[in-house]
Amino acid sequence: MLYPELFKQLEAVRWDMEKDIPWSSFDASKLSDEQAQTIKMNAITEWAALPATEMFLRDNKDDSDFSAFMSIWFFEEQKHSLVLMEYLKRFRPEFAPTEEELHEVRFEFEPAPPLETLMLHFCGEIRLNHWYRCASEWHTEPVIKQIYTQLSQDEARHGGAYLRYMKRAINKSGNEANVAFSKVGVLMASARRTSQALHPTNLHVNKNLFPRDTIQSRLPDPQWLDHWLDTQIKFDAEWEGKVVGRILHNMSLLMNRSFKTVQDLNRFRKEIGREIAADTALVPSSA
Repeated sequence: MLYPELFKQLEAVRWDMEKDIPWSSFDASKLSDEQAQTIKMNAITEWAALPATEMFLRDNKDDSDFSAFMSIWFFEEQKHSLVLMEYLKRFRPEFAPTEEELHEVRFEFEPAPPLETLMLHFCGEIRLNHWYRCASEWHTEPVIKQIYTQLSQDEARHGGAYLRYMKRAINKSGNEANVAFSKVGVLMASARRTSQALHPTNLHVNKNLFPRDTIQSRLPDPQWLDHWLDTQIKFDAEWEGKVVGRILHNMSLLMNRSFKTVQDLNRFRKEIGREIAADTALVPSSA
């Protein structure tokens, strides 16, 4: 089991919201209403760990180890929402999310293949780590800068934990896991070719609720994410290149291959697909 070891590792570096956030350093002159609004949107987005955890537990009923790890992930992600809300309540209470606004992002996700979902959230952690690092640079108010730094470090650690479960899946499932991970990896590393930010909170997850079946679509301002990335924190091509580089680096380690580009990863995906098809063709059909 991975859960006991991951619990010890993450427990050892867990930060304390009262002791490790420099609340007394707050500088009101360096926080605008515009910035406070973005903090509110991120607080609500982080609250969406609740329906994501419900999805993970439902779709991984046969995996008690991973399900137990969700207790850590859920706690720390909800803590992200909580610390952002605490910041607003202390310094800009008029921007603090309401309970109704938080509850709006709790809705049912349709069942999805667990391996693809695992890879999707692994890539999401890498992307969020970089978004928060970029946000910390954009902000000038010292307390929120530190908060985003703490959050970014948590997201990196979560990505590392997901990677451990991905390695375990390859050992158990071989090419089934390889093709699932490479397929989603190609998608999530191809953000430059899409018109939307590629993150789990921005993907459609319940066709019966379409078009309000993404986390972002259920926020008070459904358009905020693109504006935050493009106009405010300016998450540009250089930052996006860092995300793609981390995805490809980790896929190289995971698959024991060298992926310099998304095209390399896509060629690997097709190669594994052909191997699976050939193996299937060799299996005699039952009469």
